[in-house]
Amino acid sequence: MRWATVLLLGLLGLVQAGLWLGSGGIPQAMKLQAHLDAAQRRATEQKQDNQRLQAEVDDLRNGLEMVEDRARGELGMVKPDEIFVQLTARR
Repeated sequence: MRWATVLLLGLLGLVQAGLWLGSGGIPQAMKLQAHLDAAQRRATEQKQDNQRLQAEVDDLRNGLEMVEDRARGELGMVKPDEIFVQLTARR
């Protein structure tokens, strides 16, 4: 009877070790959770980028102010009879 108890406890220990440490166990679940968290962060960042781009597209479709701001800021364009002054910081 005593040997049967020891044998059953040993088998139970092996089964538990397989469940906790084997494939599909806690380490695997933690790895999958980290992968899921990273994917959710990327999805959130991409949603924010999409919203920003959509707002920019709407501005470009609805008005020329955005085009004018971009032309002035990125290309340095000026209107006729304007004077362009550029200031630089001292170092």
